[in-house]
Amino acid sequence: MTSKFPTRLLASIEVPDTPLITKAIAYARENSDDFTFNHVMRSWLFGERVAAANPALKDRDQEVHAISAILQDLGWSFNQQLISKDKRFEVDGANAARAFLIQEGEKSKWDKHRLQLVWDTIALHAIPSIWMYKEIEAQAASTGIFVDFQGPEKSPGGVLTRIEWDSVNKEFPLLNFREAVKNISCGFCLTKPDTTYDSFPREFGEAFVPGYKPRTFIETVWQGAEDN
Repeated sequence: MTSKFPTRLLASIEVPDTPLITKAIAYARENSDDFTFNHVMRSWLFGERVAAANPALKDRDQEVHAISAILQDLGWSFNQQLISKDKRFEVDGANAARAFLIQEGEKSKWDKHRLQLVWDTIALHAIPSIWMYKEIEAQAASTGIFVDFQGPEKSPGGVLTRIEWDSVNKEFPLLNFREAVKNISCGFCLTKPDTTYDSFPREFGEAFVPGYKPRTFIETVWQGAEDN
C-alpha cells in the first residue's frame, strides 16, 4: 500500500506520520499510565502491519485508524476529568477522543463522518461481533488491539512475525499486561458496576470481585417491557 500520508518507521513497522497523530500520541502519553500507553501503541503498530498485508483494508483512512487505536483507552485514564460515573469505559474513551479531535483537528479534514468513525471505532473496539462488520478503519484498529492480546501467531493470515512482535514489544514493553487488564476490569466492577453488565469486565467481576452480581437482560430490560 502507498500511504497518502508521510510515513516513518516505528519499532520496525511503517506508520503514517502526521502532526495530528503526533499530538494524539502526546495526549495518550499525558493521560495514560505506562501499561496503557504501551498497549495502545502496540495495538496501533500491530494493526498497521496486519492491515498493510490485507488488500481489503488497503484503502482505509490511516489517520483515522491511527488516532482510534492510540486514543482507544482514554476511558480508563487516571485523569478523572475524562471518566464518567455512568458510562462504559469505551464510551468515555470515544467521547474523550472526539473532544480531542474537535479541539485539535482541522475542520477541513475532520468532518462529521471522520469524527463519527473515530467515535464508533473506539466505542465498539471490545465488541468483535459488531466491529468486524464496521468500516475498514474500525476493522483495522480493532484487529490490532486483539492481536496485542493474542500474539503474532493468531494475527490474520499469520502475517505478523515473531521478530516484528518482539521488536514492537521491546519498544513498548508489556509491563505485566494480563494483571493490569484484570485490575482495571475489576476496578470498573467495583466503582461503576452498572456499566459492566454487558461488557467484557463482567467476566472479571464474576471471577474475581466478591459480591459482584450482574443483572441480566431480563432483569434490566425485559421485566420493564410492555406489550403494545
